[in-house]
Amino acid sequence: MELLKQTIHEVKSYLAELGFRLESILETKGFEKIRAIRDAKNKINLNDETRKGFEVRAREVFKKFKAAIHLRKEINVYRREHSSIDVLYKKLQEDREHADISHIIKKLHEVVENNIEPEQINDKEDKRFDMSKINFELLRQEFKKYPAKNTLVQELTVAIQKKLNDLILRNPLRVNLQEQYASIINDYNNEKDRQTIEETFENLYRFVQDLDNEEKRTVREGLDEENLALFDLICKPGLSKQSIGKLKKVAKDLLTALKVEKLKINQWRKKESTRAEVKQFIHDFLYSDKTGLPVADFAEKEVVVIADNVYEHVFRQYASANDSVYNAA
Repeated sequence: MELLKQTIHEVKSYLAELGFRLESILETKGFEKIRAIRDAKNKINLNDETRKGFEVRAREVFKKFKAAIHLRKEINVYRREHSSIDVLYKKLQEDREHADISHIIKKLHEVVENNIEPEQINDKEDKRFDMSKINFELLRQEFKKYPAKNTLVQELTVAIQKKLNDLILRNPLRVNLQEQYASIINDYNNEKDRQTIEETFENLYRFVQDLDNEEKRTVREGLDEENLALFDLICKPGLSKQSIGKLKKVAKDLLTALKVEKLKINQWRKKESTRAEVKQFIHDFLYSDKTGLPVADFAEKEVVVIADNVYEHVFRQYASANDSVYNAA
């Protein structure tokens, strides 16, 4: 029981260091309690480290409480404090689970909704928002007035990471976006060179626009996600418009041929013979004068490297023709 008392004290002390009293939740009800929880979340969400610091300490409280649950009379003394910590912890997890970029941006003010155009997707009820249509100057002003800036920025970072993970899963060449994002987060978490919360929000929002532009590249290139990933792997800078058009056809034709002739074998990755067949097929396809990369643009050594990269991509992404990360998406 002493260990439980100590871990609760550690959480309360940690919150106090961040400028919040746990008693603000314990001693309030209704809307006041809701405001207290919101205030606590905002203090905890100062940055990644402060959030992790609270979560680690809270989990220790839960462990100690569970271990002492059989001591019903003695544990009642700590039940309300445990419940308050649990509420905070769960609210933070809910924020993470339900993080959605469009929803977070809309949180700032109704004025945002008046400056964005909904785009229809597959389901008539499913709408997303074109970030390029948002008036950023108005959005920036609304953020300055927002009462829970830290929490909103934390929610935005979680939502961005989700979208970024999905984009990179479908096309590993987007790793440069991860590096760009990591730089923003490192600056945000760096105590010595801490940016203002407004600067962080601006950097994150502009990065959201970069993600939005990358998602729309399929439309601009006239390719779906699968073909775009292959196209990126076989393309290089400095090519003519005609050569780029040729490479788009190569990407489409190669993927179609793989699905029809090689990837229809279920669990092809498990056998050395089928792996070798797929690898050779890719090399032959890309090297062929009829189906492959333009001879005038690609040296033989380049074709070998590109073929190997394409094979590694296909190996990672396709269990079979009908079982891939693209089907899952």
